[in-house]
Amino acid sequence: MNAPASATDTLRTALAGLLAGLPPKQAAQAVDRLIANYRGRTPTHAPVLRDRSDVAAYAAYRMPATFEAVCAALDAFADAVPEWTPASHVDIGGGTGAATWAVSATWDGERPVTVLDWAEPALALGREIAATNPALKSAEWHRSRIGAALTIESTDLVTISYVLGELTEADRTVVVDAAAAAAQAVVIIEPGTPDGYTRVIDARDRLIAAGFRIAAPCPHSAACPIVPGEDWCHFSARVSRSSLHRQVKGGSLPYEDEKFSYVAAARFPVAPAPTRVVRKPQIRKGQVLLDLCGPDESLHRETVTKRHGPLYKAARDTEWGDGWPPPEST
Repeated sequence: MNAPASATDTLRTALAGLLAGLPPKQAAQAVDRLIANYRGRTPTHAPVLRDRSDVAAYAAYRMPATFEAVCAALDAFADAVPEWTPASHVDIGGGTGAATWAVSATWDGERPVTVLDWAEPALALGREIAATNPALKSAEWHRSRIGAALTIESTDLVTISYVLGELTEADRTVVVDAAAAAAQAVVIIEPGTPDGYTRVIDARDRLIAAGFRIAAPCPHSAACPIVPGEDWCHFSARVSRSSLHRQVKGGSLPYEDEKFSYVAAARFPVAPAPTRVVRKPQIRKGQVLLDLCGPDESLHRETVTKRHGPLYKAARDTEWGDGWPPPEST
């Protein structure tokens, strides 16, 4: 579940040099505070990104991971609505615009894009970075309180990525309801933690109540089969580590895996995957074990062996988060 290499490279090029002149210790401190907010520990009535230093640290450290996670969610959504392309996009709490980059990487072409955020420094840097992407050259960046006062004009697609954890419960409800009222499709992404999953499930319930159909990751629009408190649904996107990643976290691996939870829903007909791989496949000698969420509101394990022929090869190539079985194997 990775974004196209060209889109990733373009974004990384745009982000290069943002930390020039910022002392490494200051960048690391900003990152530590931002990580606490990203994990949903600190709901706040003030912008999380307060100044240029915060925004530069966030963009260099978090934007590539947010971009990859949103791309993965949008890719699964696009598979469920293959004939649909958004004609317009509103990104709520978009900050420096990672989700706008992900939308442009998922669906070709230029479209009206509006980014709403309450942190002017984030919006300013978002404009600067977006100027390097032809698909985003006409994007509009507006300062807006993300909460009770939020207003959204009618649009095809609304994205809300890594935002709900920064809000109070009351504001989360308002934001999800506003998105549902304004959009034909809504995609919500949160950190792949138990708390992030809980926020996604709450949003999922509100979208269904508003008449939306779940397109991904669930194969159905019925109740989630996971028992609250016993497990949580999340997925993984691989992210190349930047120099700031290595500086803050140490370690020798050139990548890390971004865990995320998400829901994608639409008011129009969708064709969700028959089942969804909800754990990393276990590849053993002569067999692959797949943990699946099915259309009958069940979680079950399927064992695919060499006797299954082409399906076995497909299983060996299947990744966590993919639909199953692949269309070409059916």
